[in-house]
Amino acid sequence: MLGARSYLLQWAEKPLAIEHPVQLEVPKGQSLIALANKLERQGLLHARAWVSYARITGQTQIKAGEYAVAPGTSAAGLLQQLIEGEVVQYVAQIIEGWTYYQALQHLHSLEFLEPRLAGLDWEAQSQLLGLHEPHPEGWFFPDTYHYQKGDSDVTVLRQAYAKQQQILAELWAARAPNLPYDSPYDALIMASIVEKETAIDAEREQIAGVFVRRLQKGMRLQTDPTVIYGLGERYAGNITRKHLAQHTPYNTYRINGLPPTPIALPGRRSLYASLHPDAGSSLYFVAKGDGYHQFSDTLEQHNAAVKKYQYRRRAGYRSTPEAP
Repeated sequence: MLGARSYLLQWAEKPLAIEHPVQLEVPKGQSLIALANKLERQGLLHARAWVSYARITGQTQIKAGEYAVAPGTSAAGLLQQLIEGEVVQYVAQIIEGWTYYQALQHLHSLEFLEPRLAGLDWEAQSQLLGLHEPHPEGWFFPDTYHYQKGDSDVTVLRQAYAKQQQILAELWAARAPNLPYDSPYDALIMASIVEKETAIDAEREQIAGVFVRRLQKGMRLQTDPTVIYGLGERYAGNITRKHLAQHTPYNTYRINGLPPTPIALPGRRSLYASLHPDAGSSLYFVAKGDGYHQFSDTLEQHNAAVKKYQYRRRAGYRSTPEAP
């Protein structure tokens, strides 16, 4: 005859009475006994046996959260999930080139993610995030993050901020020599411009090279994405000569050097390019209408390229490459 311990160990390995996946909510502070009684009322397991098994195996400290219990799961397996906190994970994806507020808006559209930052200005948001940056743009790394039910936008953005800090520091330490940057923040600003100028990885160093040479020569950057960022909600999808003539802190047709802050959330490739720009001689580039750019060394060459690719836009003109 089996002893009580042996019986419990064998019982605990048998599959629970689950035919379909079950979502299990464990509130904060709920005890193992209270949860066991709840599961028994649902016909899933024997409460006394489960608690006894947990005690003899030294596994009684369960973690709160949302769990997915699959058919075939045993009483022992369920307890292991609860002890290790194997909660349901949801995905939050922040895309390269989004602005901070676009990323925040996306986070607020996700299910089960509490929007703690909604409706607050940056000063209040930064306090909740525990940050001391005067401006949010650029500081959050575009990537795929995971969260669980009950987490908030603060949870995700703290992860994104920490990752951007780590990657920027790592790339700054290995930067190319003689760059026209006073600090890693300057490189972050440049990377955001590169991010908005091209979706082609192979072009990022070339784009960065153009802007770095222009800075070194005292030329204005003259890049449309900075103008668009400075216009904010006034931009309606078409940049005009009037826009280029307006004085804003971000209008690089009117200001010297870099704009005061990043204009988007740059990814690793753009960060790398800003710190390892191409060593060519081009000072200009223009979109060709297929997602790629034509680079030129002289203004004369550039004007000819503008005439070829911009003045006579063909049908099917696009700013990003066609999907394969």
